[in-house]
Amino acid sequence: GQERWAIQKYTSISPKTNFKMFNAFADKDETLELPGSNWDYTFSEQNGKTTVHITIYNESLDRMEKMIEMGFKEGFTMSMTNLENLLTTLAK
Repeated sequence: GQERWAIQKYTSISPKTNFKMFNAFADKDETLELPGSNWDYTFSEQNGKTTVHITIYNESLDRMEKMIEMGFKEGFTMSMTNLENLLTTLAK
């Protein structure tokens, strides 16, 4: 398969409720392949369940389309599945 790298720089952390970060695809030497995007993760709890809302800000439609072309949807889905599996294991 194809190898992908990413840079993530945390810009704000509010424990248990929110964190924000800058995220960009890069090569193995940390050279950015595209302009990055800003991510905003917000956590909320209701009736014993935690919900995560993720908002991704891109500077243009072209940037978003390029992310999708580079496999963003598949990679993001895989990451969320891995997280769900980990949380299920930890809850046992």
